[in-house]
Amino acid sequence: MKLDAGRKRAILRDPAGWIASGFGSGLSSVAPGTAGSLAALVPWLALRELPITLYALVVGFAFALGIWASNRVIAILRIEDPGVIVWDEFVGQWIALAPLLVLGGSPWWIFAGFVLFRMFDVWKPWPVSWADRRVKGGTGVMLDDVIAGMYAAVVLALALWAIG
Repeated sequence: MKLDAGRKRAILRDPAGWIASGFGSGLSSVAPGTAGSLAALVPWLALRELPITLYALVVGFAFALGIWASNRVIAILRIEDPGVIVWDEFVGQWIALAPLLVLGGSPWWIFAGFVLFRMFDVWKPWPVSWADRRVKGGTGVMLDDVIAGMYAAVVLALALWAIG
């Protein structure tokens, strides 16, 4: 659903909307999910410097924050899982790239993690598809991308290990 200027302003006026929209990247008129995944790479460049335990805590906090922010935007727009919400892409992308923190890798591996995450997010293999259909509200918005990120992380880790 295309949002009019008033609804876009309402989202960005609310701190939850600012977060849920991935700092505005979800307002992209073309492929907002991909825009959100690309925008997620900017904070990831700083997050990757954290120790892995702290990184995991930040990702867990971001997941909980995403549930709250998504529920607020759903309430503001009265739309279940609006495309403007891309914080789930941020968290899923960060999960997908987590193996790079442990196993290392060139910038090409960042690109590989990005592509793998987008592939699993769009393809939605089970249980991603199950979560997408069955779990509603902010939890549902976040959960399917977290699972897609886990799939991507496993494939990326196996590839890094095999080729690395």
